Amino acid sequence: MTTTDKSSEMGEFKGKRALVTGGSRGIGVAIVRRLLDEGAEVLTTARSSKSTVPDGAAFVEADVQTRTGIEALAAAAKEKLGGVDVLVHNAGGARPHEGTSAIPDEEWQNALDLNFLASVRLNSLLLPGMRERGSGAIVHISSAATLTPEVPQFLHYVTAKAALETYSRGLALEQAPFGIRVNTVSPGRVASPGGEQTRKEWAKVTGQNDAIPAEGAVVPLGRDGLPDDIAQAVLFFASDRAAWLTGRNLTVDGGEFPMG
Repeated sequence: MTTTDKSSEMGEFKGKRALVTGGSRGIGVAIVRRLLDEGAEVLTTARSSKSTVPDGAAFVEADVQTRTGIEALAAAAKEKLGGVDVLVHNAGGARPHEGTSAIPDEEWQNALDLNFLASVRLNSLLLPGMRERGSGAIVHISSAATLTPEVPQFLHYVTAKAALETYSRGLALEQAPFGIRVNTVSPGRVASPGGEQTRKEWAKVTGQNDAIPAEGAVVPLGRDGLPDDIAQAVLFFASDRAAWLTGRNLTVDGGEFPMG
């Protein structure tokens, strides 16, 4: 006789409230959809229209690159969800330049604001509620490129993500006594709108249109990643299956990058 796991029927995240930044395309949409499928109440955000946000998710337009945008998002999360049990920092990106010396000061700052300080600021506003409840899961999305930062055109982005990884480890140690877990997922090459746009911009800046590897060419497992490959890793870290994991960084790259 077979038995059915009741928790699986209800959804692994039934009763959980989740906030996902950058949930209007690619990896963000996949994360939001997976959380919804597993029973979570989800709020997501982006700077653009909510037209591509999965049905069932609440949406608030906010620019997480700014302090005022973060404050508005935190207030919306408290109003719409009543609190946050799962916090996923997915929003990120940067514009490529010809080389490190060509990156202007303001874009170094923009990269830090979006890819690093947005997480620091939002965590600071939402952590008190998690500590009060004695539980919480925070997942930061970094980049496998921090393992081998060999593309000077994006060094501002990679540097900001490296800072995020260091911060994540320190925050994990600080918040562990309060029952809050902090982990990081670092994607490799993913077939997503954001990834494709980034590769096209890089090719335009460097003039190396023929230098972009074909899909799967640099990946030992033979294909580029899918947004859902990253979403599955995020959900694992956010779930009770990872109850004894904190301060970890999981590289999800099909074997492309050396082990970190």
